[in-house]
Amino acid sequence: MHAVRISIIRYVSDDQPGVVECQLTDITGRAWHFMEKVPIVTTADLNARSTYPQPGVIACEVLDSRGAPDGTAVVTIDTDRPWGVATIAGETRFEVAAELLTEIDWG
Repeated sequence: MHAVRISIIRYVSDDQPGVVECQLTDITGRAWHFMEKVPIVTTADLNARSTYPQPGVIACEVLDSRGAPDGTAVVTIDTDRPWGVATIAGETRFEVAAELLTEIDWG
């Protein structure tokens, strides 16, 4: 499944299984923030004593791809599928550099 690389910037809560704040930077440089359960964004065993930032991913659906005028490959993604992940403000669609995409097999 497709996923977009993000940065896990801080540990928020010990509520099981732990909640972290994550950041995704879109093609315009805007930072989008997510609060998500640790196992949704990483296989690492993170807690309040872990060092941050940490690398992570958010599973996503690729909706479109195009080339930007500067030659950068851009993809439009939706983080609502497959696991219903949204920003703190409720956003799920983003345009990101194609190099941020990766594949994961977390089941």
